[in-house]
Amino acid sequence: MGFIEDELQEVSKLCHNVVEGSRIVSCFQTMVRIEITKTSFKKIIVCAQFPEDYPKTPLLIELKSKTLSENLLAGLTNVCEQECKKILGKAQVLPVLKFVRNFIHENSLCCCYDEISALKKLLGERDKLQLKQKSSYINLKVYQGLYYFKTKILVPDNYPEISVSLEEIDTNFPPVFTRHLVGQGRELGRRCVEPPLKKLPNQPMFKPSPSLCKVVSFLIRSAKTLPNQHCQLCRDACLPQNPEDAVIDETADLHVERLYCSHLFHQQCLITYMKTPPFHGGKKCPGCGQRVYHDKWAVSERLAEDRWAHEQARVRELAEVADFFE
Repeated sequence: MGFIEDELQEVSKLCHNVVEGSRIVSCFQTMVRIEITKTSFKKIIVCAQFPEDYPKTPLLIELKSKTLSENLLAGLTNVCEQECKKILGKAQVLPVLKFVRNFIHENSLCCCYDEISALKKLLGERDKLQLKQKSSYINLKVYQGLYYFKTKILVPDNYPEISVSLEEIDTNFPPVFTRHLVGQGRELGRRCVEPPLKKLPNQPMFKPSPSLCKVVSFLIRSAKTLPNQHCQLCRDACLPQNPEDAVIDETADLHVERLYCSHLFHQQCLITYMKTPPFHGGKKCPGCGQRVYHDKWAVSERLAEDRWAHEQARVRELAEVADFFE
């Protein structure tokens, strides 16, 4: 038997035991195809061909995957070829398979390579996106002026079938904004992995989709834009430049309210606006024209008109009494 035949026999006997999660698709002199699986999303097929003067020259390697990034596979292929060059003159198939297996086991974030690349483009000079491959965490730090938002993002082992999760939140945004950032971020992640409660007609079968980019891009953009937003009525800044001066008393006039359309208002500005006609068709957000929805102002159009009319009548009565004593 020749060198290649001996190596093929060795691969057939040892591959399953030596390379965890491997499955032999084909093992012939023309082509060796081995599938290596950690999860349904972390799956690579290693295709190896023997050149004419093998093993004096490295294997011809091609990596395929229906789920992992093509850019990631291209880079990993180059590294595999370099590994083969280190062991010229020796059997190369099993070492390459072990290398690929170790890569997908030790680099837990390989399943979101493209998402991470896209997120890095959203970061400013002071922002950080630190990858913790072994623990499958991403540390996010976003800064805008004196404001900051920090969190640890866990990418679960069976991602993207399970959404990313936000942990160890640290921020100096007022509580109302912190609740919005964390709550909306988690909701975006949930929508990626859970089907809608009400299925629309002719809607295709729901399939989980990657959630990392949607969740983190929302956090980055929100943390960047919130400190610069203005009240839609008085046009003054909603947040002071110094976070320590932010109003956190939710009953105060300058407390900031956020509507469902995402626009911001000072509480007193919004109260005055909601109590002032016209009421026909419902109150509209001055910023976008959408109907104003907020838990604190769940009042019908008719009731708002009645309240305003009652208040105006009361004002007239007090004015008449004042005139009587003049």
